Amino acid sequence: MNASDWITRGVSRLRPGSAPEARKTASTSGPRPLSERLEATLRRNGEALAPRALRRALVELQAVVDPRVSEVEAGRRAHAVVQWYAGRDLDERRDIWLLMSERFAPDVQKLSDARDQHGAAVGTPDEGQAEVHLRRALVSPRARLLQRFAIDPDGMRFLVDLRAELLPHLKGDRRLLPLDAELEHLFSTWFDVAFLDLRRISWDSPASLIEKLIQYEAVHDIKSWADVKNRLDSDRRCYGFFHPRLPNTPLIFVEVALVDRVSEGIVPLLDEAAALVKPDKATTAIFYSISNTQTGLRGVSFGDSLIKRVVETLQEELPRLKTFSTLSPIPGFRGWLAKHAAGMVERLDEKRATELGRVVGSLPPTAERFLAAAEETSALDAKSPVRQLLLNSAAEYLGRATADGKPVDPVARFHLGNGARVERLNWAGDPSPKGLKQSYGLMVNYLYDLKRLDKHRALLEQGKVAVSGDIDDLFLKS
Repeated sequence: MNASDWITRGVSRLRPGSAPEARKTASTSGPRPLSERLEATLRRNGEALAPRALRRALVELQAVVDPRVSEVEAGRRAHAVVQWYAGRDLDERRDIWLLMSERFAPDVQKLSDARDQHGAAVGTPDEGQAEVHLRRALVSPRARLLQRFAIDPDGMRFLVDLRAELLPHLKGDRRLLPLDAELEHLFSTWFDVAFLDLRRISWDSPASLIEKLIQYEAVHDIKSWADVKNRLDSDRRCYGFFHPRLPNTPLIFVEVALVDRVSEGIVPLLDEAAALVKPDKATTAIFYSISNTQTGLRGVSFGDSLIKRVVETLQEELPRLKTFSTLSPIPGFRGWLAKHAAGMVERLDEKRATELGRVVGSLPPTAERFLAAAEETSALDAKSPVRQLLLNSAAEYLGRATADGKPVDPVARFHLGNGARVERLNWAGDPSPKGLKQSYGLMVNYLYDLKRLDKHRALLEQGKVAVSGDIDDLFLKS
């Protein structure tokens, strides 16, 4: 009997019970713990898998991890579970997550004993052996279960998708945290950059791969085949990291424009009618879009390695390239300014406060009036005090706003963590509705100065953000 057969029978056939007993069970308030459900005979109203089906699912999962069977047989059993799982609804899948999380934990007694032995052995000749025992005790049956799912050719896809579906439920059910942590730990090994292939994606790539670019582009939506063709033209480059078990899906990809200077706005870069730049004449590489494609790999970092590998590849192909910069969105700026506008207004000196007040119609100026005036970005010329304060605020947000010593903006956190510096703010860099919604149309260049990456990382570890002189000039004096 395969997994689909037994689970169907388990859901549809319950032990006989009297009607009053069934009504009593259904009326009991509150969800039952998993352990209680496994001991029950009847399904309570609102539960997904019936107790018998739940117990059978546990048996099948235990069969996958059975140490007495070969890897080939374990993979076959895992495949049967994957096939059954694919036909389950979300609540039924959640029951399987709970089984994996709670019923395949490390042996508590063995773990406690190993910790005690290690503690007693510290500083003695037996310390090394005690550490080995402790490490073995820390390895949970859950890890072995997940590893055996990965034996199946489709197992890696199954696990990545499982975690993607699991993540939104972690806050509501902390019982799932061990399963999530186990998956993230395994993925950090399985998807280490040493096992990933860097591949260029071009217009000559399979259509199915180009379609994935359209699907997963997260920064600047691809609107048509002509749009994607422009992004893959001769003066453009697109590179992605690929895993051997997910060969036709880029895990992350970066789009690069080859130009003759640091770009100030996204519109010219995406202009399908723009004149081509001869790649061998380009001096500057602009990284204008980086997209992660797999939600299930959240927490697994390979973006910094992607940038480094692409820079090395470009330098080898095009020796004239000397400048490596991004043209990046500032996704958290509007939300941050809504909370900090009052503080920025208060830091203006008397002259600037008066100038701003006259423009927004309030003396002294208020945060509400400033934010309302900031909505009219297209009407703000270079000398506008509203525009100037927006630039001051954006510099503050990118260069000084930190949480736990790290930049609060997610894109800034990524690039600055890679050793880049905040180079320049670009007014009306992205005039699209999305750009206006995120950052009043502002974009930023992060510069990758290859000789100073380590220095900039060291600064960030001290809670300081590396910025250019232009950005430093925009900081308001406290």
